Amino acid sequence: MEGVLAIAVHTEGLNGFPQECKQTEDLTNGHSKCTTILNGLSPGNCIKENGNPYLKTVPISALKQNGLLQSLAAGGNQTKTEEVSLEVERAQDEWDALESIQPVLAEDLTPSPLISFNEALQHFQTTDLGDLLKNIQPTIHRTGLAAITHFLFGPPRLHKDLVEERDLVFAIAQCSMDNGQSVHMRVLQTVYRKLTCTRADCPRYGPHWENVGFQGSDPATDLRGTGFLGLMHILYFVMDPEILPLARDIYKLSQHPVQNFPFSVMSINMTRIALHALREEVLSKECNRRQQVVAVLNDFYVATFLHLYQLWKNQQKTISDSGHVLKEVELFAKKNPKQILKRLEGYLKERRAGTGHRTSPDTLSHSNPSPCDTGSQAGSQGGKEGKEINFTGVCELPPEMEGEARLI
Repeated sequence: MEGVLAIAVHTEGLNGFPQECKQTEDLTNGHSKCTTILNGLSPGNCIKENGNPYLKTVPISALKQNGLLQSLAAGGNQTKTEEVSLEVERAQDEWDALESIQPVLAEDLTPSPLISFNEALQHFQTTDLGDLLKNIQPTIHRTGLAAITHFLFGPPRLHKDLVEERDLVFAIAQCSMDNGQSVHMRVLQTVYRKLTCTRADCPRYGPHWENVGFQGSDPATDLRGTGFLGLMHILYFVMDPEILPLARDIYKLSQHPVQNFPFSVMSINMTRIALHALREEVLSKECNRRQQVVAVLNDFYVATFLHLYQLWKNQQKTISDSGHVLKEVELFAKKNPKQILKRLEGYLKERRAGTGHRTSPDTLSHSNPSPCDTGSQAGSQGGKEGKEINFTGVCELPPEMEGEARLI
């Protein structure tokens, strides 16, 4: 009786792969023949080297029958298919989420709260400005005959109890804009929104700053001559409800097709003139009389801007005249501080008596109320109240700028 008996034995083969050894016994003629099959391959496909068997090159048809290769191929295809399926599902989820996104209008974004001059000032008063105070130059150093003449015939010295407030002003003039300070950013946004009558915040950098009279995409570059005080003065101008109409009149003139000028840069020059006047002790008498420094400096800044506005508008000045105009305004303001402050007082008195009519300072220009005039008092802490708070923090003018009158 003939038959084939197959015995399967599993052992560890080369490289740790299981070795399937099938022993077949041919019972014909009472002889047995044992054949070992490795993973579906007969010993004919194996050779030995140093006593260790390894596979030799075999036909592709034979490899297809290999159980190990079949399992690896099947597993690889399965993994690849699963990866593709996951990618498709992920892409579909992203597309579904994209369809649900709705555009957000700038007006719908929550704007930063407007900041009043007093609040910004209090920030500097509570900030350690010790390092900046070491570098200020609050007065002009005179020697020899100049010192004697100034002592005998010059303006009175500032009262001792006002020295600290004066020094704080020059310390703020040493302060540069800091993007990490929320108060600094709120001041910047408030200035832009009040001048342009917009409700949404604008990007920190961009050409839109030229719309309010800065010279480039970063307002900080224009503050190098007066530090943060230059921006604080613009904030005072637009947040004091009594002088806001004047600020808008000047801003409107700055947009004139012929008589235009950069509003913010011109304002910074007014701050520079005010700082020079304070350093040269031109304002000491008025500061002593009112027992204030910040309030006097703010009024002098506005009064100087008013004088420039009247001169620029009435004499049909253009940007090409800016150098001469600034020099003329500075000389007049320093020589006649009392007179220039009286002009501002008369303008405000006339406006209060006007019962709401928006008349320009020179009475030659009439304009309708701006839609953003409504509620201009919100965010400010009251007209004159802001003038009672001491100042603190701005950038010191470099010595080479002393006496210069030009657009910064």
